[in-house]
Amino acid sequence: MPGIKTRKLHIQRAIFGGVILAVASLLPIAAMAQDAAAPAAKPLTFLGTVQTLSGNTLTVKSDAGATMQVTVEENARLLRIEPGQKTLAGASPFSLADLQAGDRVMARGSAGADGNSLAATMLVAIKGADIAQKQEQDRADWQKNGTGGLVKAVDPAAGTVTISSGVGGSRTLVIHVTPTTIIRRYAPGSVRFDQAIKSSLDQIKPGDQLRARGSRSDDGAALEAQEIVSGSFRNLAGPIQAVNAAASTITVNDTATKKPVVISVTPDSEVKKLDPAVAQRLAARMNGGGASGAAGSAGRRPDGSQAPPAGSSQGPGSGGPPSGAPGADRPGGGQGRGSGFDVQQLLARSPSVALKDLSKGNMVIVVATEGQAPDTATAITVVAGVEPMLQASTSASQAMLSSAWNLGGGGGGEGGGEAP
Repeated sequence: MPGIKTRKLHIQRAIFGGVILAVASLLPIAAMAQDAAAPAAKPLTFLGTVQTLSGNTLTVKSDAGATMQVTVEENARLLRIEPGQKTLAGASPFSLADLQAGDRVMARGSAGADGNSLAATMLVAIKGADIAQKQEQDRADWQKNGTGGLVKAVDPAAGTVTISSGVGGSRTLVIHVTPTTIIRRYAPGSVRFDQAIKSSLDQIKPGDQLRARGSRSDDGAALEAQEIVSGSFRNLAGPIQAVNAAASTITVNDTATKKPVVISVTPDSEVKKLDPAVAQRLAARMNGGGASGAAGSAGRRPDGSQAPPAGSSQGPGSGGPPSGAPGADRPGGGQGRGSGFDVQQLLARSPSVALKDLSKGNMVIVVATEGQAPDTATAITVVAGVEPMLQASTSASQAMLSSAWNLGGGGGGEGGGEAP
């Protein structure tokens, strides 16, 4: 009988071994089937500015502040595009050795397990120098062909926006919107032009502040817009109650509401201080006087140099843009035509000051975005040294300076284009 038991044991072992072999042979097939059923990992795209470079590894920082270690694969596709270019149709190959800190890149590839690294199989770049050049061109174009003011009326059916500017809204301009007009609107809580989001004509409302650039009509009363940016902002004026340099805030007692407003001043905010002579000159204008109505050195620029007489064609004291610029020598052509000065240029030439240079009791005019609460706001432009103007007319002062609100560099971003 032992022989029978031994044979049974051998049979059981053989059967068990066969099962193991069969299962083992099926494991690779099952794994392959599982891999085939699993969806392929979606490529990751990361957009930002190059911070450091070492060989084929880049440290890239996004606009939101996140960083990514990007390793460029050996056979990665490297393409360079111009600022404002929206497709890769005109892209050209470039060498990784040509990349520098400050360049904008869009890296696409496989994300690392740590979530902070990326193996890029494609890298699209815009050179930082090209971005700076494009921004400078846009700034010049906004200065030369731009205008701004408060929205009085919007007619979506006719495709027009009517704005007012000057002292007491004394000048009006009809902005014509075409199918090719780029329309943007400031993002909520943002004062940066390059963060302005795509918008439409029906989003523009009376009371909004608006800037547009384009071609003026011969009579200077209309403008066919290439680009429009608008936003709903607050105009505040009054004495400073407190300055908190550590928190980057000032508290202003708004003369309109008689209530304090805590205003955040960000790196994107513009803080200016008018020269006393300029402030006196503007106050004289609001009182109906000419340039000679301001006492003493009112005819001097903020830098102390002598400004040209009112009505001449030179500099910020002129009634319009420089000779040859759109609107020159045409009625209503310039930002300051009819009022003897260009507020925007005067403000641009006024010195910038730090928050610590402001003190309790200083009178300021502020253009700001709405805050999360009625008693808070984020500054776009803060203008100090405005005591003479506010004594003449608070509302006229606000209207005058609100048309000169900061565009954050005019062209912003990558020259108005999309990615990188």
